Amino acid sequence: MAGNRRATRREGADASPLRLVAIAVILIGLVLVSLRLLPGSPFESSAAAKWGNAGTTTNDRSTGKPTDRSARQPAPPSPSPTLAPLPFAAKNLDLDIEGWYSWSVLDRRTGQIIGSRNMGETSTTASMIKSWIVADYLRRAADAGQTPSDAKLADATRIIRDSDNTRAEQFYNQVGRDASIKRLISMCKLTDSSVAPDRGWSRTALSPRDTARLGNCIATGTAAGPKWTKWLLNEMKLVRGAGDFGIRKAFPAAEQKQIAIKNGWIDRTREQEMHINCLAIGDTWTMGVMVKYPIDKGYDYGMKNCEKITEALLRPGA
Repeated sequence: MAGNRRATRREGADASPLRLVAIAVILIGLVLVSLRLLPGSPFESSAAAKWGNAGTTTNDRSTGKPTDRSARQPAPPSPSPTLAPLPFAAKNLDLDIEGWYSWSVLDRRTGQIIGSRNMGETSTTASMIKSWIVADYLRRAADAGQTPSDAKLADATRIIRDSDNTRAEQFYNQVGRDASIKRLISMCKLTDSSVAPDRGWSRTALSPRDTARLGNCIATGTAAGPKWTKWLLNEMKLVRGAGDFGIRKAFPAAEQKQIAIKNGWIDRTREQEMHINCLAIGDTWTMGVMVKYPIDKGYDYGMKNCEKITEALLRPGA
C-alpha cells in the first residue's frame, strides 16, 4: 500500500512539468495570434490590416501611430459647372441710327434679361405678333381635343413663313381678337405691353423686353403647347422672302438655320414712321430688337439696322 502511494506521487511529479510546458505553448500561441490581429504590429496579417482599415482608426504607415479617420476634413464639393456665356455682351450702344431703337436678350437657362436702358418702351408689333396668333390657335385646338386640318396647317405655314396678312386675320378672328392678346400678356408674363382695343393685331404694343419674353414663351412650350411647339419653331426657322432679315443675319450662315425668327415691318402713315421689329429664338437665348424712324427712309433702313444692332452686341467669335 505504501509502495503504491509512493509510485503514484512519482507519477504525479513527473506529469507536472509536462502540464506547465503545454500551458506555456498555448499562452505563446495566443500571444502570437493576438499580435497578428493587432493593427500596426510587425506580425499583422493582411486580414487584420483590412479589418483595421474598415473602422475610423488606421495606422500612419510612416510613424506606426494610429490616426483618427473621423477627424479628417471632408473633401470639398465639386464646383458647379459654369454656364457658357451667351453670344451677346451687355453694353450701351451709340450707333449712327436715326430715330428710336431698343433691344433686349433673355437667357433661357436662367431667365436673366439684359437690354438697352429703354428696353421697356413699346412699339407696334406689325407682323411679329403673328407668331403668337398661330401659337394661340394651335394650343387652343389641342386643348379642345382637335387636330387642325392639313389646309389649316398650310395656312399657318403661310402666316409664319410668308407673313400672309389675310390668313393671319382669319386666325385672329378664330382666337378671339383682343382676348388673344390678353392671353398673351397673362400667359407669357409680359410687363410692358398692351392691347390695342378693336384696332387689330398689327397695333398691339410690345417692348423689346416683352418680345424676348414672347420668344421664351414659345420656346418653352407655353404658347403653342407641348403638341405643337416643335412644329411652330421649325416653321419659324423656315421664314423666307421679305421677312427673312434682322437678328439671325448677324450670325454665320451655318448658325442662321438653327435660329427661329418672326419679324414685323409696317409704314405708319398717321405717325409718319416706319416700325421694324425683330424676334429671334436661339438654343439658349431669345432676343427682341425694335426700331422706329422717319417714314421716308423706307423699309430697308430699319431691316439693316436690326442686323446692325445685333452685330454690335455679339461677342467676338460668337
